[in-house]
Amino acid sequence: MRALRVTSSFGLVSVSVVALSALSALCALSGCDRRSDSGPGPAPGPAPSAAGSAAPAEPTAVDRATPSRPFDPGQLAVFAALPLTIERPDNLLTPEKVALGKMLWFDPRLSRGQDVSCNSCHDVTKAGADDAPISTGTKKQKGTRNAPTVFNAAAEAAQGWDARATLFEELVAPHAAEASVMGVDEKRLVDTVASIPAYAGAFKKTFPDAKGLVTADTISMALGAYARKLLTPGRWDKFLGGDQSALTADEKVGLGAFLNANCTTCHAGRYVGAAQNQKLGVAKAWPNASDVGRFGVTKQEVDRFVFKVPSLRNVTKTGPWLHDGSFTSLEDLTKLMSRHQVGKELTDEQAKSIVTFLGALSGDPPADLVGKPELPASGPKTPKAD
Repeated sequence: MRALRVTSSFGLVSVSVVALSALSALCALSGCDRRSDSGPGPAPGPAPSAAGSAAPAEPTAVDRATPSRPFDPGQLAVFAALPLTIERPDNLLTPEKVALGKMLWFDPRLSRGQDVSCNSCHDVTKAGADDAPISTGTKKQKGTRNAPTVFNAAAEAAQGWDARATLFEELVAPHAAEASVMGVDEKRLVDTVASIPAYAGAFKKTFPDAKGLVTADTISMALGAYARKLLTPGRWDKFLGGDQSALTADEKVGLGAFLNANCTTCHAGRYVGAAQNQKLGVAKAWPNASDVGRFGVTKQEVDRFVFKVPSLRNVTKTGPWLHDGSFTSLEDLTKLMSRHQVGKELTDEQAKSIVTFLGALSGDPPADLVGKPELPASGPKTPKAD
């Protein structure tokens, strides 16, 4: 396992929380190999009030999530603020490498039809995703899954809905080779980038240890460097840092509902998720399930219908939701997740309150990383679209 160097902007220690899934398929990414782990669960809420057997129990203070006592502050220990930077020791983040990665991210010439770029499906002006249930790749090819957000994704435990790769850099070339994505094998990818004079010069300057060579690895490292800068700190991080005014009263009520619904059994830590894989339909079989998830990667029966638990950061901005983009209402998905993942029914009011809290998890990446850069001119040997 290669180490990550993490510097926290708030000095908080991330707590890895993994257990059975709650809300385990709410979006993000985008858009990859860790097995489900086990670890300590969240701090329990207060015990429910007593009730007779002939009538349902009265809701507890946490069930009602009143502003006076929406949650136990100790329950926040399962969360942590975003780090300021995340980089791999063998892929240090230099300004030159990030700038090169940004140009490659926006360049459609990397696709076989020269009609889509990485940004086409993971649009940094649209919360790092797109607004389509299923994205359209090169030459109008359709995939089978919703594009997860690229924001914060490079720091997550795995990449892709089926957790097919551990590191972001490991996913770049195989993902680009998919016919429904960019449709280019490693040779075509390398030949295209190396044929563009300005890119060839930039690689020589950026990767002296690799002798300035344009390879699938150095392309992946440049794109990875750019993606690793797309962190989105926001009001939630300020709240975790002690600023009680960072969240509204309604958002705090929603946080209480989120905690009481046991969502933190999977959605916790720095990324409010993205730390484990879980079966879709733990407490109750998921309706009309057809995508087999990680089973398609491992061929192990235990991985049937297992997916990476996505981060809930920026989730209110990345609809439609779920791995197949089949939900246009986050409230509806929240209720269904609670029912099928933890066996708990939520009222419409509770689901709406939780979604109100989820809105507080949004943030923005550095502004200088979002605008489309000027791309260098093609060279005489740059491949044409086909």
